[in-house]
Amino acid sequence: MEDKKAQFSSIYDQYIEKIYRFVYLKVSSKETAEDITSKVFLKGWESYIKQSDIINPKAFLYRIASNAVVDHYRDKGKVKFVSDETFPKIPDNRTNIHQSAILSSDVQLIKSALQNIKADYQDIIIWHYLDGMDVPEIAMLVDKPAGTVRVMLHRGLKYLKDELKGKIEEA
Repeated sequence: MEDKKAQFSSIYDQYIEKIYRFVYLKVSSKETAEDITSKVFLKGWESYIKQSDIINPKAFLYRIASNAVVDHYRDKGKVKFVSDETFPKIPDNRTNIHQSAILSSDVQLIKSALQNIKADYQDIIIWHYLDGMDVPEIAMLVDKPAGTVRVMLHRGLKYLKDELKGKIEEA
């Protein structure tokens, strides 16, 4: 049992930030993202102690996270909306207040546009560009051929670009 605890602890340390970011981009608030992320790892732990043959912990956790986000919206009867929250800020002495405000505004614009595209495209864009997953890895995660994932990534970026264009024109 101690071996399993140490192994899962290592998995937790490796993926906590990525799973949190994935969930945060899909839900309405920091607190909700924290709650869902903790549930993901609790469910992951419960499954991990029951089965010792989890071959790809990353795919395993992302699948739990995706399902948890779907369950969150289903259970709460909520509609997705974008909050006024920004990503957690990391202090950087090299940037001034004006630059920080512009960066925060850009992040909100991208987050808003991202939430207006199809969920499958959101996931693939987040996994590829924010989490650095390559196409074959994403293909394994979503159980689709790599060619299909490439097409979905291309289409998702097109829709994201169109959304961003629309948001910029509104401003």
